[in-house]
Amino acid sequence: MKASLAQRTAAECLGTAFLLAAVVGSGIMAAKLAGDNAALALLCNTLPTGAILTVLILALGPISGAHFNPAVTLAFLFRGELKSRVAAVYVGSQILGGIGGVLAAHAMFNLPLWQVSQTVRSGAGQWFAEFVATFGLVFVIFCCLRVARDAIPYAVGLYITSAYWFTASTSFANPAVTIARSLSDTFAGIAPAGVLAFIIAQIAGALFGVLIASLFYRPAAASSA
Repeated sequence: MKASLAQRTAAECLGTAFLLAAVVGSGIMAAKLAGDNAALALLCNTLPTGAILTVLILALGPISGAHFNPAVTLAFLFRGELKSRVAAVYVGSQILGGIGGVLAAHAMFNLPLWQVSQTVRSGAGQWFAEFVATFGLVFVIFCCLRVARDAIPYAVGLYITSAYWFTASTSFANPAVTIARSLSDTFAGIAPAGVLAFIIAQIAGALFGVLIASLFYRPAAASSA
């Protein structure tokens, strides 16, 4: 039976909340345990993020599609596979869920709930990194939808795990994640001044990912013609 919009919205909200709780919570734990070893801290932040994404997509994908990411939702809207009203509800629930996940992470580690990040993430290299990271994410999703739908949870989890390390920005690749992480002055934070540029780069990357995926995998009828 098809899930109702309320169920789908709740799934997007809860899934994004768990994603941010994992991103921020593992960052806090990593900073506590790794000391001054930044590489080890990043690794400790990376692995839980990739793992939780896989689990959440497996668990909630059948309900909402497991976007957990406004850029992914906008990509489906751009392809005409999602109505604008549903897309707007998804994006709102993802942003609220992300903020809730950050607050939960702070509460678990006995930190002040409301914070503003002081970590500066800016510059052309970082912005291009976010474009590349989001392009790759959307490209992988839409390619797998055509040829390996059941592999999407693992493909997305592995892609994000990898992109943490090959992008200068550590692959936010998600506007809801970017907004929520600006509210955490911890290892995973981003200063609010850098949020808008990241989001613009992410949306541009997502749309480019849709375009390139469509060139690789055209509809069967068009290919036959």
